[in-house]
Amino acid sequence: MPNARATHLTRRGILAAGGALGLGAVLAACGDDDAKNGGSDEATTAAKSGPWTFKDDRGTTVELDKVPTKIVAFVGVAAALYDYGIEVKGVFGPTKTQDGKADVQAGDMDVSKLTVFGNVWDQFNVEKYAAFAPEVLISTTFDSAGTLWYVPEASKDKIAKLAPSAAISVYDRQLTQPLERVWELAESLGADLKADKVAQSKKDFEAAAERLRKAAKARPEIKVMAGSASQDIFYVSGTNLSIDLEYFKALGVNFVEPPESAKKEGGGWFESLSWENVDKYPADIIMMDDRSSTIQPADITEATWKKLPAVKAGQVIARSPEPILSYAKCTPLLTSLAEAIEKAKKVA
Repeated sequence: MPNARATHLTRRGILAAGGALGLGAVLAACGDDDAKNGGSDEATTAAKSGPWTFKDDRGTTVELDKVPTKIVAFVGVAAALYDYGIEVKGVFGPTKTQDGKADVQAGDMDVSKLTVFGNVWDQFNVEKYAAFAPEVLISTTFDSAGTLWYVPEASKDKIAKLAPSAAISVYDRQLTQPLERVWELAESLGADLKADKVAQSKKDFEAAAERLRKAAKARPEIKVMAGSASQDIFYVSGTNLSIDLEYFKALGVNFVEPPESAKKEGGGWFESLSWENVDKYPADIIMMDDRSSTIQPADITEATWKKLPAVKAGQVIARSPEPILSYAKCTPLLTSLAEAIEKAKKVA
């Protein structure tokens, strides 16, 4: 594994949602090659007049004279706000793949129109950020200390002086909580949450959750494993701490659960296995980390992987350990898992 991952663990004490990020190894450092800021200075939805206040999940209240339009956000947060009609012009985090296409975490945003301050772990162009004159920075936080995700440790103090920040917690809570918080954030920024498409997306999410609950109740014998692949290590995520897995478990999904002692090295998020031991836990369905910094199932060449009953049965689906926190983007995650459980053959 690259040194970036080891640095990540010592600095943050966690690895996001139990996946191998392999940071810096897969993505090209293209943060400085991005297109210039496109569009006007106004968000797509009409900004409210008057002061803006938002109390974040660190207990910090951000107060501005007006609703911000020059927002810089972690790419996943920006993608969620985009689904609610709020266009964020500046982003950081996995935005573009090596070939310049949109990363999975960029959602439906046109990445060619974004100003990207850093595309990989530990990359953030502070000078460019200062020149952008941001009004607020918004990110997620994966720990109880409120550490801003993808804001480099070395430059966090400089970044903090340039604009106030807000954080949405994705640590040790169920998916529905950060979804609700981003919904509230979007509303504060001027989103029309009564628009038909937006209102329907919430109803669709609730219907998908009920479908997953019924599928899990009907087939409690189906065992699901959440995994993530790197060159040398296969990671098995525990359900504790991860917003998606905690929620799926609450809906009744039967997960492989590594013992706490085995997850110590992964900060409580996951157990690390060699590829020789990838068959340690029997599973009928395997959910694999879909982030571009991990090896995807089609590219895994290990013979031990190919021999797994779930793999041989074609019962491998994608998992988004850092889901885009809009109802529209989270609904397919529920639907995919529900469908997999409904159709799965008992193979383990």
